[in-house]
Amino acid sequence: MISEDVSPMTLSQMFNREQIEKFNTLNTPFYYYDISLLSNTLTACTTEANKYGFHVHYALKANFDQKVLETIRSFGIGADCVSGGEVRRAVEVGFENKKIVFAGVGKSDAEINFALDHEILCFNVESIQELEVINKLAGLKGKKASVALRINPNVNAYTHKYITTGLEENKFGINQWEFEKVLVALKSLQNVNCIGLHFHIGSQITDLNVFKSLCIKVNEIVNWFQERHLTIKVINVGGGLGVDYYNPDTNKVADFETYFKIFDLFLERTAQQEVHFELGRALVAQSGTLISRVLYVKHGQVTNFAILDAGMTELMRPALYQAYHKIENISSQDQNSARYDVVGPICESTDCFGKAVELPETKRGDLIAIRTAGAYGEVMASNYNLRDRVNVVYSK
Repeated sequence: MISEDVSPMTLSQMFNREQIEKFNTLNTPFYYYDISLLSNTLTACTTEANKYGFHVHYALKANFDQKVLETIRSFGIGADCVSGGEVRRAVEVGFENKKIVFAGVGKSDAEINFALDHEILCFNVESIQELEVINKLAGLKGKKASVALRINPNVNAYTHKYITTGLEENKFGINQWEFEKVLVALKSLQNVNCIGLHFHIGSQITDLNVFKSLCIKVNEIVNWFQERHLTIKVINVGGGLGVDYYNPDTNKVADFETYFKIFDLFLERTAQQEVHFELGRALVAQSGTLISRVLYVKHGQVTNFAILDAGMTELMRPALYQAYHKIENISSQDQNSARYDVVGPICESTDCFGKAVELPETKRGDLIAIRTAGAYGEVMASNYNLRDRVNVVYSK
């Protein structure tokens, strides 16, 4: 992967001729990361979280680009990991071990052992069998592993069916009918220490009332366990705060103020309990843009196609779950417009970024910006069709 620095700019300034000329000298496609916008977003998040003493962990699965991670780590944020590779990356980048949490329904023995060796904050455990495995592996090392029980609260996040995680039909978490069995298991497992409960109901949640419903359910479940003498030190409510894909210039930074205020108002906790969050998309999405070049324009009787040099190998979201991204032609000054299906070069019919997208008259060589691509963009890139890995460019 090639990285190159260019002069800092806001995304609205990308449309001036000087910047477009600079981009025209670079090999496309590439991800452009606005580090200044990323820093502003992190400042807004930590400022609001600190009002209530909340702890924030960054979900590495959203974006694990080196410079992005280094910027996030510099704000004192922790790391939320869902694989051993992500735990390793967090350690390598310099996240504090005691601010790293490890979730995921299918942790391998090797991944668990690596996390045990680095004495992370805790494992978010998703089944009784996983509890037993961690207990055994910790015992072999003479260690006691801290764990939080990931609970499936059966709360509907009202988001895309592929990114909802908190319903009983989902594979994630421990269901409420298993609670008694979990308590029995914890009493017999001497090498694990349950420090709290973990919840995560889905991603790209834009109806913030959903988080009120989550708080009410969390209150019930925390009380149930505490009434049965399980001390809950950490209440981890996950993440899921959405961003505005349709208006990235108007809403560059997510509404952290309202988000954290909801949990302050509706989540019951004592002075001894910590509240933890795992935010990913809301921190990084708007700071990333995929820049691509038009290879060909095909004019049809019904449909025009703008064929880009970027495809689903660079940005999978539209093909994977028909996700919307704002698409802009940053080269054309033509006053006339037309509708295009904006597609990639991959030999798959699903390799499409948007249908009937209204753009200025578009021609070969024009630069196309696909916005709000900083989350689940570069991290999901592949070498399918033996394509080169996507380049990365940063603001200084």
